[in-house]
Amino acid sequence: MTARQETLDFTQTAAGQSLDAMPCSALVLDACCGSRMMWLNKEDERVTFVDRRNEDYEIKPDRAYPSGTVIKVRPDVVADFTALPFPDAAFWHVVFDPPHIIRNAELGTVTKKYGCLNGDWKTMLAGGFAECFRVLKPHGTLIFKWCETQIPLRDILALTPEKPLYGHKGGQKSVTHWVAFLKHNAEVSDGGPLTHESTEARTRRSLH
Repeated sequence: MTARQETLDFTQTAAGQSLDAMPCSALVLDACCGSRMMWLNKEDERVTFVDRRNEDYEIKPDRAYPSGTVIKVRPDVVADFTALPFPDAAFWHVVFDPPHIIRNAELGTVTKKYGCLNGDWKTMLAGGFAECFRVLKPHGTLIFKWCETQIPLRDILALTPEKPLYGHKGGQKSVTHWVAFLKHNAEVSDGGPLTHESTEARTRRSLH
């Protein structure tokens, strides 16, 4: 069975399982994939694609889509990035491209593509960072993407205690930021590794 077939099976069985119950054979995680727009190969078997949505959005004709289109959000695993159903240290590489627009609902084309932030979004994003680092292997890399249309990047990076390595900004108005992180190895005490800090503890620490 291929990694793609295994992850497709996860979508059918994720509900009701504990966070550590789901195995993972892929090397890479996209924690909120949307319609997989950034991916050169949208069916890359090295990647497990996750999103809390699993639906189609019909887009009426506009400047971006003169003939209209259908945005298809079809993850391998339906899950929230604040509660990823994978064991600790499961992936070598994680992509975290969360929603960046504050809205009550996904009404426009951009929010249908990426989703939207609502409610206590600071806690949501802090929890997302914590979960992404939890499932990342020591010395693994995390790429964070953020569009600075409403909220400055510095305010978002303050939601995680992890320190970025470097970044790059681009896009039509140079408001899209790509930031690279490297996960440090587990600390060692008395000759053995310390237990990784829980997601809840990391989230609380980043918010204070």
